[in-house]
Amino acid sequence: MPNNESLDFAGASCPIPISEYPCVLMAHGGGGKLSQHMIRKMFLSQFSSDLLQPLHDGAMFSIDGTRLAFSTDSYVISPIFFPGGTIGELAVNGTVNDLAMCGAAPLYLSAGFILEEGLPMDDLWRIVVSMQRAATRAGISLVTGDTKVVDRGKGDKIFINTSGIGRIAAGIDIHPRRAKPGDKIILSGRIAEHGIAIMSVREGLQFQTELTSDCAPLNGLVQVMLSVCPDIHVLRDPTRGGVASVLNEIAGEARVGMNIHQERIPLSEDVRGACELLGLDPLYVANEGKLLAFVPPEKADRVLMAMRQHEFGTHAVIIGDVTNDHPGIVTMRTTIGGTRVVDMISGEQLPRIC
Repeated sequence: MPNNESLDFAGASCPIPISEYPCVLMAHGGGGKLSQHMIRKMFLSQFSSDLLQPLHDGAMFSIDGTRLAFSTDSYVISPIFFPGGTIGELAVNGTVNDLAMCGAAPLYLSAGFILEEGLPMDDLWRIVVSMQRAATRAGISLVTGDTKVVDRGKGDKIFINTSGIGRIAAGIDIHPRRAKPGDKIILSGRIAEHGIAIMSVREGLQFQTELTSDCAPLNGLVQVMLSVCPDIHVLRDPTRGGVASVLNEIAGEARVGMNIHQERIPLSEDVRGACELLGLDPLYVANEGKLLAFVPPEKADRVLMAMRQHEFGTHAVIIGDVTNDHPGIVTMRTTIGGTRVVDMISGEQLPRIC
């Protein structure tokens, strides 16, 4: 039943936002419809501001004429070591990428560690070293942090929160609402590799070749893209909820329609086979080293060429375009010639992927 009770905080009556769910579900963290509903009803209703309202990958603001981006994220992935990375690398790269999606060059990073009693020190050291290497590679400095320890059984080995600050160069204006009819939608490479790598470890699945996460810092790729087209309209990394959820978020925010083509979506054969085996749609599977870019049509080929010269954009491709038709809706031309609506995922396909 909907819940609209009131609680009393320091004598003030605070109505609880209407919700169909009396308790938080795992699906509320999946990046889909339930996540969006909870964020808007619970958090945005209480903390709404001009900086928070866009619900971008980070807040963008100016201090004394310097444009900055600020982002924060928490990482609770299980397992903490996976093919292609660790929870530590994921934490660093995830925040670096959120800053990059704002068009910012990452500068400084904080890290908060919640450690469960009993975590082997060797595991903690391995994570810390992997974070240092990831930060060095991305060109960001860890400058402050915190540690807390919880009782055995009250955590899950280790949780990490990272926050980052980056500088946005003059002339850069990347924002979800800037998606415009005619824009070309570019995807930087093969999708679903992170989520399927995590699932293969959890389920003990064996493939002809080892599936590895695409966990990587994307700030270098973004700077290459901006060097040939400073007027990139939108950048997003399709993490939780995958490509489909991110496209729907942007379509809703900008009030535009989108058309994509299934045959253009880059996908490795191993990932395709794993998705078929597990009954998963790769469009909804998480990525940690891919981005979506919305680019003016006359600049799309130049951006694409530049991306393909970078190690993290080798398989970049234009997957569709933005349209005035069907605002807020994403459609896909299928390989068999039909068209279907690509909706935002309701729950989540893979729990705990970041």
